[in-house]
Amino acid sequence: MDFDDDAAFSGSDIESDNECPSDDDGIVMQAVSGSEDGGGRGDSTDRDYQILAQEQLIPEMEQIIADVNVIVGLPPTICRILLHRFKWNRESLLERYYENTDNQQKFYKDAGIRCPITSGLGKERREAVTLGVCGICCDQSALVGLECAHKFCSDCWENYLCHKVADNSDAYLTCPAYKCEYAVDDDTVFSYFQRNPQMGKMYRKLIMYSFVESNRLLKWCPGADCGKVIKVQHFEARAVTCDCGMTFCFECSHEWHEPVNCRLLRLWAKKCSDDSETANWINANTKECPKCQVTIEKDGGCNHMTCKNSACKAEFCWMCLGPWEPHGSAWYSCNRFDDSAAKQARDAQERSRAALQRYLHYYNRFINHQHSLKLENKLYATVENKMEQMQQANFSWIEVQDKYRYVEQRRQVLLKHCAEGTERDTWRYTVQF
Repeated sequence: MDFDDDAAFSGSDIESDNECPSDDDGIVMQAVSGSEDGGGRGDSTDRDYQILAQEQLIPEMEQIIADVNVIVGLPPTICRILLHRFKWNRESLLERYYENTDNQQKFYKDAGIRCPITSGLGKERREAVTLGVCGICCDQSALVGLECAHKFCSDCWENYLCHKVADNSDAYLTCPAYKCEYAVDDDTVFSYFQRNPQMGKMYRKLIMYSFVESNRLLKWCPGADCGKVIKVQHFEARAVTCDCGMTFCFECSHEWHEPVNCRLLRLWAKKCSDDSETANWINANTKECPKCQVTIEKDGGCNHMTCKNSACKAEFCWMCLGPWEPHGSAWYSCNRFDDSAAKQARDAQERSRAALQRYLHYYNRFINHQHSLKLENKLYATVENKMEQMQQANFSWIEVQDKYRYVEQRRQVLLKHCAEGTERDTWRYTVQF
């Protein structure tokens, strides 16, 4: 998410390229019944969203700040802090502002800024420099601070702000004094970053990140080193494609996962990453010694078990987990196998085994599809090399790109219609001449 370090919160008008080649090739695959809607795939031929570079977000931020500035009458940097506290929700901020017209001091105090009515001399107090002992480094030096009256030396201020920004903690920085929630305005932050432009750039990045994360209609592209933002008109789970070629779900920012919804995808990802199936395997293939509770796996042999724990050495029946001595007359078959307790234990083990097998079945399919996707990426690289060879021959760059786009569009159409036909189990080809 890099952008020009010298850029202020202003920029050119938002530009978007909504023009794409036609998709009419004379070959149509029609479903026999039902809608042929693409299910919100966000195809480039019918794009109803914008792809914004980071500098194109600045005018939108400036407009929101200006709207608040007109009403509350505070500097833009202070308005930015107010908006951050309200997650850049202008309506929510103004509603709370009007609700506290009789007690505006509380409104500003909750936001961590001075009340302009009761603290008219705050700027002079902030800029006043006094000599004393810094509360951080304990050196005798010139001290500066905010309207909260907590003062520290300039070096400690700079180190503190650099540390907070480098940690990517938040775009809302507070006074370094213990339990002081007074906000540091943007002008003060940038004044300490004059000797370190890289920190100023990182702070702008944090501000922009908070703006995007607080807006339901904006999402960062998850593509590697992309840094562009997708802006939609309505928030929903749908596929969007960035200029970098990354197609992802706007709701959860994962790769497009139709027909699985976001909730099921999160559950699947959690199941693949946690130890739930390990527990299922243990339940399905092991039992605990009834005396010392050591976990035992039985891979063959009879039901007569002897615990290998040197401090236990208990002998018990694998089927009913009861002492082995009463089973002596029954040799190596458990007469209590049909008892309710033993039957319940066996049923629980069978359920765990079935759940494990079901998970492994779908997990193997999932891994195979991921492997196929990697092979597809290698195929794309091969195609790109072939395109370069064609360009080095007698084909022009435009001609090669046209052929590539044509093949890619045909592939997308084929995949979409095959998925629809497979789902409905009824589709046919029609060829138009």
